[in-house]
Amino acid sequence: MPGLAALRALASAARPCIAEMFDAEPERMARLVLSACGIRFDFAKQAVVGAEIDALLGFVRSAGLAQTRSRLFAGDVVNLSEQRAATHWAERADGPSAELADVVARVEAGGFGPARHVIALGIGGSALGPALVLDALRDGHRRIVHVVANVDGAALAAVLPRCDPAATLLLVVSKSFTTLETMLNARTAQAWLAAAGVDAAAHTIAVTARPDRAAGFGAAATLAFRETVGGRYSLWSAVGLPIALALGLDRFGALLAGARTMDAHFAEAPDHANAPLLAALIDLWSHSVLARPTRAVFAYDERLRLLVPFLQQLEMESNGKRVAADGSVLGHPSAPVTWGGTGTDAQHAVFQWLHQGTGIAPAEFVAVTAPGHDLPAEHHRHLLANCFAQGAALMRGRTQAEALAQAKGDAALAAARTFPGNRPSTTILLDRLDEGTLGALLAFYEHRTFAFGVLCGVNPFDQWGVELGKEMATALAGGGGAPPDPSTAALMAAAGL
Repeated sequence: MPGLAALRALASAARPCIAEMFDAEPERMARLVLSACGIRFDFAKQAVVGAEIDALLGFVRSAGLAQTRSRLFAGDVVNLSEQRAATHWAERADGPSAELADVVARVEAGGFGPARHVIALGIGGSALGPALVLDALRDGHRRIVHVVANVDGAALAAVLPRCDPAATLLLVVSKSFTTLETMLNARTAQAWLAAAGVDAAAHTIAVTARPDRAAGFGAAATLAFRETVGGRYSLWSAVGLPIALALGLDRFGALLAGARTMDAHFAEAPDHANAPLLAALIDLWSHSVLARPTRAVFAYDERLRLLVPFLQQLEMESNGKRVAADGSVLGHPSAPVTWGGTGTDAQHAVFQWLHQGTGIAPAEFVAVTAPGHDLPAEHHRHLLANCFAQGAALMRGRTQAEALAQAKGDAALAAARTFPGNRPSTTILLDRLDEGTLGALLAFYEHRTFAFGVLCGVNPFDQWGVELGKEMATALAGGGGAPPDPSTAALMAAAGL
């Protein structure tokens, strides 16, 4: 990609450290701190100077992002390998669908039994998005919803004893309605209902883009969504039924409305003040220009503890590609590795590496101004102080002279207590965590992922890389042919398969 070569040449010039950039650029805070949709995005501690931002904004124009974004919101084909549009944003454009509202009303009226418990069976995007939202908005649930994804029987076995079969509703959520893990869990859960004397079909709702395949499964109702809605982008569609059943239709609608505010921001804000676009540009700068292969995300709010797993699928499945959208082999890196954890727990686990390790990973801190509890205020004060201090410490570091003074002249101890600093970070600060801001936050990450994919030249809406392992697993589990290699054959023999 010719534009990347120019950016790399620009980055090779002598540049000040991040802390010095604030003095060198009086406009830095105004330029790199944005507010949108109840969220503050602080990119000021990232390792990029004004001239580099200008070059990145020029790269946006040469990459044709505005045109591709227009095609996205027009419902035109943007998923080239599957010749599809990507219409996840349209699922929230008009609020919850009439079909979803009808099913929720039927559940509320007892049409599927008492439904005090809901077991939502899905995997990947059919589970990660709903699980994140249910955990983040954990107060005031109307019924208990369990999300089960893993085909490991231990996952389902941990949930079934906690449910009353006569008062349990099964949701079988699979875009293709052939997903091995989901269908096996569904058959097992239906057998559990039947063993308790419950009409399993009457207590089952299918959610799929292939209602034809669900027709013979045994479900009292089927909710369909469009093939043009990718799994990892699907929580806004019928896949969000577990959310609507737990929170109620009004709160689910508020989640969609929050996402719509970010849709409007991404579609309408100028490039230099567009939060998802600036985040994507900084990702491109860090990963493809400065060659930093990972990005660490830390949620400084217990309610967002599932954010990192959600982002891992969203970002790495979308943009972890080795070929460009036209099928040519990429000559530059695609998606960085997304990893991280929950603050302050992660500070006592991985921050040693972040601060003093030999590699550099841009860090991203996500926090909420208003606490999510009524405990003494010092809990939240210490939480936010830790969050903000980490970004400051990563940037500033500690000089050898400062460490030597603390170590009272002990050179070896001073070396161990020296921090190189100049390590980049972003802080994303929500005013509060509610349906609206959570919807906006998740839509921000969706649009950031899309923008990065376009800038990087890949198709962010297909995921062919997950297919080969699934095909081989199906063959091995079904005894379809010899194992593909001696190591695999020996493993299967050792496990008794």
